[in-house]
Amino acid sequence: MSVLWGKKMVTQKQSRSALLVVVAAALFACSDAERAASSRAPADAQEPAGQAIAEPSAAGYERNAYFGDLHVHTTYSMDAFQFGTLATPDDAYRYAQGEAIRHPGGFDMQLVRPLDFYAVTDHGVFLGVARAGADTSTAISAFPAMQPIHNLNAPENLTLASIPNRRFRAWIGGLRKGMADSEALRAAVADTLRTTWADEVAAADRHYIPGKFTTFAAYEYSTIRDDGGSMHRNVIFRGTRDLPDAPFNVLRSPDPADLWSWMDGLRRSGVESLAIPHNSNKSNGQMFELATWAGDPMTLSHNEQRARNEPLVEITQVKGTSETHPALSMNDEWAGFEIDPYVAGGGPLRVAKPEGGYVRDALKKGLALEADGLGNPFQYGFIGSSDTHTAAGSYDETNFFSKVGLLDSTASLRGSVPISDDELQVLKLSDADSSSFYVASDGRRYLQRNTSAYGASGLAAVWAEENTRESIYDAFRRKETFATSGPRMQVRFFAGQGLDATMLEETGGLSRAYTQGVPMGGDLTAMPGETPSFLVWAARDAQSAPLQRVQIIKGWIENGVTHERVFDVACSDGLAVNPATHRCPDNGAKVNLADCAFSADRGAGELRAVWKDPEFNASHKAFYYARVLENPTCRWSTWDAVRAGLAPRENLDAVIQERAWSSPIWVRPAGAGA
Repeated sequence: MSVLWGKKMVTQKQSRSALLVVVAAALFACSDAERAASSRAPADAQEPAGQAIAEPSAAGYERNAYFGDLHVHTTYSMDAFQFGTLATPDDAYRYAQGEAIRHPGGFDMQLVRPLDFYAVTDHGVFLGVARAGADTSTAISAFPAMQPIHNLNAPENLTLASIPNRRFRAWIGGLRKGMADSEALRAAVADTLRTTWADEVAAADRHYIPGKFTTFAAYEYSTIRDDGGSMHRNVIFRGTRDLPDAPFNVLRSPDPADLWSWMDGLRRSGVESLAIPHNSNKSNGQMFELATWAGDPMTLSHNEQRARNEPLVEITQVKGTSETHPALSMNDEWAGFEIDPYVAGGGPLRVAKPEGGYVRDALKKGLALEADGLGNPFQYGFIGSSDTHTAAGSYDETNFFSKVGLLDSTASLRGSVPISDDELQVLKLSDADSSSFYVASDGRRYLQRNTSAYGASGLAAVWAEENTRESIYDAFRRKETFATSGPRMQVRFFAGQGLDATMLEETGGLSRAYTQGVPMGGDLTAMPGETPSFLVWAARDAQSAPLQRVQIIKGWIENGVTHERVFDVACSDGLAVNPATHRCPDNGAKVNLADCAFSADRGAGELRAVWKDPEFNASHKAFYYARVLENPTCRWSTWDAVRAGLAPRENLDAVIQERAWSSPIWVRPAGAGA
């Protein structure tokens, strides 16, 4: 029996209807002329020599879990500046270490617990240009193209009343036209980009404290399809020595293969980096489509180059979770977690095509490509991150300040509480048509915003020997990584012969797990007639809800057809997995929507299991990853409503189940090759 009771209890998600109005955002699409002028990667690009990456060893049991964020925007990103963000990379790193910094909406943002690592990933295109152009004391501000944004973020302009004027499409068009017509403006933009990049790298070095807090030089390569589909990547450098004087950006080429060739070239000169795709859910099915950027069939060399440069994928962030989609995983009851279903580009909201946009689907496509002799470009390890545009990640449902600065700085702007007539007047929406609103059954009007689909997510986590650039980066490369939707749950996942539960209990047991098997991110060769064991362990975040269950997700290819299945392998509260359904019984955990209290007598602090696939076939190529679910808790939109003394908006999820995902382990038949 639950120890907490309230006026209204829920244990399942409430349905979410379509959201119809998008916050104006900067677009990073190139013109046709720029595409035509871009250089192409050679079709026969070969793997370059480069820095050696550390391999797993018997010392792996000494690895610790470190948590961080690899997707952070500051005032140097054009769109973040548009949203009113003034925080610099130095501010971002101070925030990650526990200091308070200012939100554009006028309140402080501060973490309860510092993070272990952080990477500022400002957009490489027009890096620092908006900030410099708005500052009328700079030389670049004197160009006519900069006049529309002069003093945009002066103190008197950082108001909600300024939101209707924060539209950058016309300014971007004018800037591009100005650059086409003026060599002097082109030179000024290039110089601003170089000096801003130098400051970003210097800021990473200023705040790097080996053994305590790790920073990475990084940026976002922001490319987008003509239909608005997001194809963005974050580029993370292992070190800060001998870096290029400017990041490779979409103005040089919108084709990610050209980014990979640039990275390969840097690697040949000793500069190691990796790229992390994100927001595949908003790519309109194009992030993992089985074609090149130009629409040509994939080749082995193309796929090997992609796999070499993109070992990780960002599976969850503020703009939705990209693990899977209900339309793709119809037998997965948890597939609908924090779905942001819309195409990334500006303009009216359009629902994105799910196929080709979600990670589990990509993992299965990778098996099929490999079976056809084309390699596996989608053999990803998992991370989460925030994609904050305020320099400060908002990872906590109880203290969610969203993503886009002024534009979603209040609960009514996020669409979680009703909008008042006074606010509509300030926002110049008094005469907006009905499509701009959701009208609840009680007659209250809410803004229809894509921000209502945002989530308080997520975090990147690694198992590494120490908190240093080298150790954490090497964990990225070997994919000993996991993702969380915000809470700091810990997950261990191994596969091999002869693994047993004592490996998680006895001194030196993890050393045996590393030597007798492989950790998350690894490859295991299945021997004929033998079924490998999977060892999974999960620990709750003491500042979040207890754990409800641990699952193992399997994907495999059989006779050219891919399949997937979800197995519960560990249940809380002494419950047992039903061998027929492969599910744990409901543990009875509840949430009180009146105050967001959750059951205190349900769930576990730790769950562990040694599991063998009851349907294992040693001739099938397969992947397995662990998914850990907490008990239900209030979603951020419900917290907004509770603080306003209102019932939650009826077409938004009232509760969620926070979760963590291990990176997969790939199991291959003997003789199948890597």
